[in-house]
Amino acid sequence: MLDLRQLRENPDQIQARLNQRQGHYDIQPIVQLDQQQRSLEQERSQLQARSNEIGKLVGQKMKTDPQGAETQALREEGSQVKAKIGELETQEKALEFQLQPLLLALPNLPSSTTPIGASEDENLEVRRWGDEYLPQSSQLLPHWEIGEKLGILNFERSTKIAQSRFVTLIGAGAALERALIQFMLDRQTAAGYIEVIPPFLVNSQSLLGTGQLPKFAEDLFKCDSDDLWLTPTAEVPVTNLYSNEILPAEALPIYHCAYTPCFRREAGSYGRDTRGLIRLHQFNKVELVKFVHPSTSEAEHQTLVQNAEAILQALQLPYRTIELCTGDLGFGAAKCYDLEVWLPSASKYREISSCSNFGDFQARRANIRFKEAGQKGTQLLHTLNGSGLAVGRTMAAILENYQQPDGTVRLPEALQPYLKREIL
Repeated sequence: MLDLRQLRENPDQIQARLNQRQGHYDIQPIVQLDQQQRSLEQERSQLQARSNEIGKLVGQKMKTDPQGAETQALREEGSQVKAKIGELETQEKALEFQLQPLLLALPNLPSSTTPIGASEDENLEVRRWGDEYLPQSSQLLPHWEIGEKLGILNFERSTKIAQSRFVTLIGAGAALERALIQFMLDRQTAAGYIEVIPPFLVNSQSLLGTGQLPKFAEDLFKCDSDDLWLTPTAEVPVTNLYSNEILPAEALPIYHCAYTPCFRREAGSYGRDTRGLIRLHQFNKVELVKFVHPSTSEAEHQTLVQNAEAILQALQLPYRTIELCTGDLGFGAAKCYDLEVWLPSASKYREISSCSNFGDFQARRANIRFKEAGQKGTQLLHTLNGSGLAVGRTMAAILENYQQPDGTVRLPEALQPYLKREIL
């Protein structure tokens, strides 16, 4: 959520930065409601001062002339003032009720270092890695055909159990998924992240805190009988571990990694990636989440990206790092890098990790603060997160990049100790 004070004091600047994003965002209704609310607050404050003054005067009169006309007049005025204060409080609450949804609907402001652009076509390629590992053969199968031939992926039976865009992993496929999760967690905990296993169901307030609600409700799965939703990403429960808390500054930075299954309706993606592991309703992911001091935020972001890249490098999967422009930023991100892994069947790089710096956007929504020793006030910390990595997409990349002429798949050396085999 954006800082209402900034909106109030620099509306033109805030509007200009929002205009750099894709979509149309008008802050004038917010500014106007805020002005009305502040005007009512000022009037109420003045009336409250008068009410306090009347209370003191009545107290004095009660000692000398409790039934006098002046005493009665003061009491009558006091009643009128209190009634008016009640009316103003009701009006203020009504304005707050209108203001809050408008604030929650505004995306984060792009960082001053985020490249300006209208769409993903203007994203910047930062670097490539692993060209020497690009497959040379032109007779390469897509990963779903490889998996079905090996008997390790079954989409048809998953449709019978649930619906389309689900997969059942069988035998070596299940083992490979489990090995990837363990491998990623081992690497990230060695890099300093503390592993957590959070609840896989989250409440509405948690989704509000990280920015999935209210904007992305249609992309989520909700439990009808409870205020609970299937988590779309571990970002939600892990970030909200510290919601409504004030952390000591010396506790920062805090690094967490978490494996969770993730559930998404993929609303608006119909017709795209209908086959394979790229766009499923249920998938596994290892997430990296950081809580940091604002002064170290940019450096922590670069390290986060490196931590995610390290998994691809260890698996020797060719990839590129893309810096997103303002027109392609996610709702809550101020700055974002996408990692895109090479998929030979599509002859293109596909996103496998999105590493975002949210600044204080999520911290303001979730009310996560920190306090410097010896200082009175508190500050909003910065949150960052990124996939380290999306497990299904990693499996897809391995099946395609490591496929052999005889139809088998050679396992990356880093995974062989986990699976105790070299070939699928």
